[in-house]
Amino acid sequence: MLTDTHCHLHLRQFDPDRDEVVARAEANGVTKIIEVGIDLESNKEAIALANRYPQVYAAVGIHPHEAGKASQKTWMELRGLASQPGVVAIGETGLDYYRQHSSRQKQKEALKRQLSLARELKKPVIFHDREAHDDLLAMVEEHGEGLAGVFHCFSGDLAMAKRCLEMGFYISIAGPVTYRNAHRLRELARTLPLERLLMETDSPFLPPHPYRGRRNEPAYVKLVAQEVAEIRGVSFEELAQATTENAALLFDF
Repeated sequence: MLTDTHCHLHLRQFDPDRDEVVARAEANGVTKIIEVGIDLESNKEAIALANRYPQVYAAVGIHPHEAGKASQKTWMELRGLASQPGVVAIGETGLDYYRQHSSRQKQKEALKRQLSLARELKKPVIFHDREAHDDLLAMVEEHGEGLAGVFHCFSGDLAMAKRCLEMGFYISIAGPVTYRNAHRLRELARTLPLERLLMETDSPFLPPHPYRGRRNEPAYVKLVAQEVAEIRGVSFEELAQATTENAALLFDF
């Protein structure tokens, strides 16, 4: 069994064959999928997908790209959505200094609000981090004490990973680990404790080899897990079981 802990099935790339995508995931042993929203509309779609497919669960949040558009009404609606059945996490939230569609200050305000919401509702947090390692860690250390969560599609170095682990968070590995030039990520996949690793696709983005340049989908989390197992020198079955159990613990399936 496998769990894809991060994907975006609501996006238009899946409109032609969403049912088939979910069926292919199940055929490849992917028994649970976390569908992640990025704004109010996609959060509602994530919940609808969780109601439609028994193996899909929803995460609701305001992505840092959308932080600048958030209003008081946004936060009120988000709290209501996060309280619905089938919602297992808050996110994705975090900081993105690569594109900066929202100001850094707005991103930090949105992150702080969502950390507070996660604490109130006792839900884990899914963190987005792009070229904002130091600021994100500082925010989490200041406002996220006692929370559970995962740094999705991890892009930091070993020092950052150790700080995440020390705070009790999980680290999720996606398709780029299959890229032969991803030396730092592959080394992290080899050395980080198995009890803190999760697998994801971030579908439809970041497809693993040999599907680079095509649409990613949850079934391909099997390729990610196979690669990590090979890197670590363990069996695929051991890796799959451990990461599935990790996901069950974090998201309280």
